Amino acid sequence: MKSIVCTALVLCACATTSGADAPAAKPLSAADYYPLTVGMKWTYGVEGLKETHDIAMLRQSGPFTEDSEGNRLQVDSYGVRDQQRYLLRNPIEPGTKWSNVISISMIEHYVILGTHQPCEAPAGKWENCVLVESRVRISAKETLINEMSFAPGVGLVRVAITLDAGDRQVPQSVRHLLSFAQPQPPSTTLKP
Repeated sequence: MKSIVCTALVLCACATTSGADAPAAKPLSAADYYPLTVGMKWTYGVEGLKETHDIAMLRQSGPFTEDSEGNRLQVDSYGVRDQQRYLLRNPIEPGTKWSNVISISMIEHYVILGTHQPCEAPAGKWENCVLVESRVRISAKETLINEMSFAPGVGLVRVAITLDAGDRQVPQSVRHLLSFAQPQPPSTTLKP
């Protein structure tokens, strides 16, 4: 009788630990790849240059988060946007496309090229990154191409800008994430 009970317990334990009934992981959204939490800080560098560029999320103002450059960013059901454009759109899956009208003569066209991609920069290595390409025509024969990598919980990791001059591709610049800092949660330690 003991062996029947033990066998039944083992079978029950196996049944409850199988992945068949486990809830599916929630798909990541644009907000997961472009964190707007007050206190986030990023430092970027451009290949070949010694200077760095710092960006920090400073304050929340209604639905907007203001950064140290005066940009007002927000998350809505479509994605993450600034005052003029969507920077990253949902759903986060290859082939998602969107366009932003910047001026009468300038339209940016975006497409998600890949998801679940590895990406790296001097600040680290990440899995499950999103690769996005944007194109904007700057003259009758020239288009600027931005290839951007976003890491979940981190944000923008790399931007490579290339000039498509029709018959040739001319690299312009590559910006890498050098470091980032996430805000620390308040301490929950009670003082005696």
